[in-house]
Amino acid sequence: MKRSFALTLLMVMTVMISAQKKVSILGDSYSTFAGKNPEGYAPFYPNDKNDVVDASQTWWSLYIQAMNYQLEQNNSWGGTTICNTGYGGMDATKMSFLSRVEMLGTPDIIFLFGGTNDAWANSPIGEYKYADWTAEDLKAYRPALAKLLDQLKSIYPEAKVYAILNSELREAINESTREVCAHYNVQLIELHDIEKQNGHPSIKGMQAICNQLQEAIKLNAD
Repeated sequence: MKRSFALTLLMVMTVMISAQKKVSILGDSYSTFAGKNPEGYAPFYPNDKNDVVDASQTWWSLYIQAMNYQLEQNNSWGGTTICNTGYGGMDATKMSFLSRVEMLGTPDIIFLFGGTNDAWANSPIGEYKYADWTAEDLKAYRPALAKLLDQLKSIYPEAKVYAILNSELREAINESTREVCAHYNVQLIELHDIEKQNGHPSIKGMQAICNQLQEAIKLNAD
């Protein structure tokens, strides 16, 4: 009897685990934590000027735990831009979001959380373009974001893609992100009232991001 019960419990647990949705993140410093991103990537967290000291306090960990999901891949690299132009006009091709789009495993859900460094670095905005991108096009935000979303949908056709837009960015980035996400029918979650320390979400800010994601995705599903 006990053996039968144990086997049944094991089977139920196996089904529950296999049914858990897998989440991948393509991001920048807001989604980093030392030891939780690919080796060689620059993390922001933990940082002595921010009160987030444990990975469990990050927005993505809070969200995954709240939803009973599992982490597939967190491909986040501090200071990176979506487009191929970084700070000071540097060539960011090797570390941009575009260069990492194929490194997300086999997720059911993808969170794209970028644009912050494109805004802070004053990367070129460019023109809206939805096909036949050239290397020159990808140095600018609008065409680069378009190609990124196009690739996410093409490489991960079974995954649900959500884009997250940081608060307090320049309007050109905000407007461009809205336009490109709408073109690809990707839900854009625009953050607001995020407490920050040293320009990055604090513990309260991380919890606010988690809460806003849950609410926005729930409203879209209803």
